[in-house]
Parts: sequence; C-alpha cells; structure tokens
Amino acid sequence: MTATPLNTDIDEVDGDIVSGEFSLTQEDFHHLANVLHAETGIALDPGKTSLVYARLAKRLRALNLTSFDSYNAHVSTSAQERRLMIEALTTNVTRFFREAHHFEHLAVEVLPKLFDHAQRGGRVRLWSAGCASGEEPYSIALTILALLPDATKYDIKILATDIDTQVLRQGERGQYPEGAIARIEPALRERWMTRECDDAGAPVWGVGEEMRALVNFRAASLLGDWPMKGPFQVIFCRNVVIYFDEALRDEVLNKMERLLTPGGYLYVGHSERLKESGEHLQFVGTSSYRKPGNLVQ
Repeated sequence: MTATPLNTDIDEVDGDIVSGEFSLTQEDFHHLANVLHAETGIALDPGKTSLVYARLAKRLRALNLTSFDSYNAHVSTSAQERRLMIEALTTNVTRFFREAHHFEHLAVEVLPKLFDHAQRGGRVRLWSAGCASGEEPYSIALTILALLPDATKYDIKILATDIDTQVLRQGERGQYPEGAIARIEPALRERWMTRECDDAGAPVWGVGEEMRALVNFRAASLLGDWPMKGPFQVIFCRNVVIYFDEALRDEVLNKMERLLTPGGYLYVGHSERLKESGEHLQFVGTSSYRKPGNLVQ
C-alpha cells in the first residue's frame, strides 16, 4: 500500500497553505498526517500537501463540509471516516508476478522442500503482507499450482492481509481485466483461471477454484498486536515498510522474523534493505532473506 502523488490544479501559497475550493493549512496537513501515521505507520512526506488536497477534497464534498478544519474534527470522531481517509490517501500499486525473481526463487529453492513436507503430512504456511487487491497472493498460488497441481489436497495455505478493506474485497472477488493478467503465462491462465464477466458485463479473468482455495484474505494492520501468529515458512512483505519510519520498519520486520520457521524466507521490495544478522536473517539474493536453520525436518 503506497502513497502516490496526483497532479492537481491547486496553488501552494508561501509553502504553508494550499488554496483552491478549500483551504488546507500546514496545521490541517500535520493533523491528517499524524492520523495516517497512527493508523497505518505510513510517514507522509511534508511535500505531499497537494496529494492530501486532491485525494480528500472529494471526501469534503461528499460530507458537505467547507474546510479541512471541519474535516479534521470529523476524522477525530469517526472511525469509519478514518478508514475512508486511509483508503483515499493510499494507492495500491501491484500486479501479477511483480519482481519476478522472487517467484523464480520461490519455485526453485523453496517450494520443492515445502511440497515434500506437505506430502508427508506437514503444515505449509505463506503470508502475503500488504496484499492489496490480491495479485501477489494469487501469483504465489499460481507458482504453487504450476509445480504441484493437486496442492489443495495438502495443508498448504496463503494468508493475504491488508489494512484496506476495499482492496481486500477486490481480492476476494478475484476478477481481473485482460491487461492485468498479461504477465501470467498463457498455459497457467488457461488452466487455473476462467473467462467471466464482471457486474457491469465487462469481460474479465476470474481466479479458479484451486487458486481461491489456497488463499485466505484477512483485514489486518502491521501496527500493534497481530492476529496472525504463524509460524510461516515464507513471508512476502514487499514495498510496504518502505513508507514507515526507520524505528517502525525495524520493529515490523523483527516481528516477521520471529514468525518465520527456522530456514524460512522473507521477500522484501527491491529498494528495501534489512539490517543483517547471522543469528536472525541472512541475505540470500536480490531482496531475499533467509532465517538460519533447516526449513523442514
């Protein structure tokens, strides 16, 4: 879940006020930034006043409010509006098989051992943290099915979490336009997905029963106590903690490391680096880390 600037036609006056249909002062901005940080851990850059204005002006109009000051007052008392504010200020940038090297590493180095474990009655758990609208966990599911077509016979599950309930609903629906599935190999697409129509009658590709059976979607924040207890053999947490401040980023990644089984793998975004420790996580490839130990017994 990443915050992305929008182009707007508003003006910044003296660097501390955005003027337009509504007035956004630095005080308004800091209040909203503090709420976003408290709710999600995302640190909103001070230069993002235009983004805040463009994204939230729609909410002011919907609520018939005339100022960001009144909107701040509403946000302070409404949990529902805080959720809508978070969804407005974050854009979920994702696609199938994004950073393909991770899925190649998963297929070659990790899954064969996990499949052997599963076929002997073992439990296999993978976690897609910050899963957005489902492309990442479904890419993991396709990687599994390509190698083990009867994977649903075994105790293999992918947990997919995100703070944004709207995109989670999209993931649970599991329907994607033609352009979104371009990175999926045709043979995989034809075998594990179906041609459908969405609610508006537009042609889409839907995830098949086997893909759906492997993935469980759940709303969860990476802040505070986590409902997910693990352990996991694999965690994908890519391009999520990069928007946290350093202390929170380290805290989240340390908690993830503790949820990994010995020999478990953590995949992060290409621009993210972890503090390495031989006792905890070891760098094993492009933005890929491994916890010391044997992955399976």
